[in-house]
Amino acid sequence: MIVLCFVQFMLVLDDNVVSVALPSVRDELGFSAAGLAWVVNAYFLAFGGLLLISGRAADLLGRRRVFLSGVALFGAASLACGLAQEPWQLVTGRFVQGAGAAMASPAALSLITLLFPGAEERAKAFSIWGGIAGLGGTMGLVISGALTGLTSWRWIFLINLPVAAGALVLLPRLVAESRATRQARLDVPGAVLGTGAVLSLVYGLLQAGESGWGDSAVAGPLLLAVVLTVSFLAVESRTAEPLVPLSFLSFRTRAVANGATLLFSAALYAMAFLLMIHLQTVLRYGPLKAGIAYLPYGAGILTGMWLSSRAVIRFGMRRTFVVSFLISSAGLLLLSDVTPNDSYASGVLPGMLVMSLGCGLSLPALTVAALTGTTEENAGLGSALLSSVQQIGGAVGVAVLVTLAARRSDAVADSTGPLHAATEGYSLALIVAAALLALGALLIATLLGSRRSESAADVRDMSAKHG
Repeated sequence: MIVLCFVQFMLVLDDNVVSVALPSVRDELGFSAAGLAWVVNAYFLAFGGLLLISGRAADLLGRRRVFLSGVALFGAASLACGLAQEPWQLVTGRFVQGAGAAMASPAALSLITLLFPGAEERAKAFSIWGGIAGLGGTMGLVISGALTGLTSWRWIFLINLPVAAGALVLLPRLVAESRATRQARLDVPGAVLGTGAVLSLVYGLLQAGESGWGDSAVAGPLLLAVVLTVSFLAVESRTAEPLVPLSFLSFRTRAVANGATLLFSAALYAMAFLLMIHLQTVLRYGPLKAGIAYLPYGAGILTGMWLSSRAVIRFGMRRTFVVSFLISSAGLLLLSDVTPNDSYASGVLPGMLVMSLGCGLSLPALTVAALTGTTEENAGLGSALLSSVQQIGGAVGVAVLVTLAARRSDAVADSTGPLHAATEGYSLALIVAAALLALGALLIATLLGSRRSESAADVRDMSAKHG
């Protein structure tokens, strides 16, 4: 469990570990403005696009084998990124990093699913896993700021090597190989269509964040994603051994949990991006100070993780979901209510602490619910679907909310100063993010509210066993 969580922390951390270091990377390697964005986007694209096929491959070919292959690929790519001398080398390394992460992450979560078969121990393991994932998503900014400020941006990649090496040495001695007991062939048409749909969607969303929604480079990939998704569903409904059985997608608890994860990831990733920009542009923090400013967020997540399982036992899964989403929404509203004259302690810290507490409460419960009912036959698929939703939600959040913030700032720039304009854009985007979480709370309360639904029965059973 410790080894797998360390690897997951590393994989999620690399989603945004380069954000603070981008100015240093640009200056040293000579990136253009357009090319620099792909240092981030290449990882998002490969990670989000290849998760489904990697998760199913883990079920069929062996979860330990796919996990170790992904970790080895990720480690080699991290070394290449740390030693890069040209822009194309770094972008290529980031894409390969994402591919390795797509192999390792769902395989690791499916291994945990099978290592802890009992309801009580599985819920505890998922709580730790979900919290570690949330912690990695935010602590990447802290670690990036510290390493960039104290050493070199190259160490944000080279620091991955000990973790990868440790996992490669230890895991074969700790975990036996596992795969689906029923022999099945990989659904190649479904894999091609599903991977193409996710790749097109993520690419279109990333382009929207760069060039706006009206650009043909955005409309084309998004339209292609719709066509490929429809084709994928048509193929899966007729295939004897589909990549993603439609019955798997329609299971109520998992469907609601993945939908809620989409909204939550959109708000969380956008908040992390916008808050880091606010710290560096409005409060004028350097990389190291901006990274340190995020430390209370990690403390809040750990506190929320500690409370999460206790809240599920006392109040049930549905109430825990609703309350945690509303707490996070309140935190975003507090963060949005800032002025350029507010200090870190009065303008940022209160909202950050409230948001992080809600995040720590939400992420473990979302992981438990999204993998409810998964078995040895489909644990990798369930893990991959959850990770895909997280990546797509993050891409949607950054593309939509950061664009919204930029447009609002541009609209008021002529009538106010640059700091006020930047703050107005930041505030508007966080208000929309808070509304997304309130919507998520409403959907959870409504869709998981029926006592006769399979999801409610499953959640009550899990909550009782967890006690």
